[in-house]
Amino acid sequence: MPSLTQIALAKVPTRLRPIVVQHRSLVKFLLVGGTCFVLTVAINYALRFTVCESKPVVALTIATVIATVLSYLLNRQWSFRSEGSHKEAIPFVVVSAVAIAVNDLPLLASRYLFDLRQPDVSHFSQEVADFVSGMILGTLLAMGFRYWAMKKWVFTQPGTGPEAEESATEPATPVG
Repeated sequence: MPSLTQIALAKVPTRLRPIVVQHRSLVKFLLVGGTCFVLTVAINYALRFTVCESKPVVALTIATVIATVLSYLLNRQWSFRSEGSHKEAIPFVVVSAVAIAVNDLPLLASRYLFDLRQPDVSHFSQEVADFVSGMILGTLLAMGFRYWAMKKWVFTQPGTGPEAEESATEPATPVG
């Protein structure tokens, strides 16, 4: 019986399959990241339009912390399950704390260094600047840092889990 990974891989265009197989953990990392990005946006704006109306950096930080917890669970169980051990929790927390700070820096700069906030700019300009700096630029910077740091310091051990066994049995060039 084919695994869920093999079923999903069968839906990928034939020309892209070798790339997807070769960069499996990156593809999974990006899917987890996309899911957590959507969650971050939803929580961030829910907080910004309610209890953190005048505190956009606090709202973004809380949203990012919640998404980071989900990210750890998903990355541990899916993206990097063939790598590392349960000993990676402490380095994950350290890397994530630094990544949350990296994520907040562009929003802090936009708001408080460049004064892209009311009354210096319109409400619409402030919201666009907040979204671009906090949600787009901050997320991209933090994502790059997280991927590099997770591979370097967190999920470092070659695994023997189900994914490692799968990759050992998959052909180098999938048929399809």
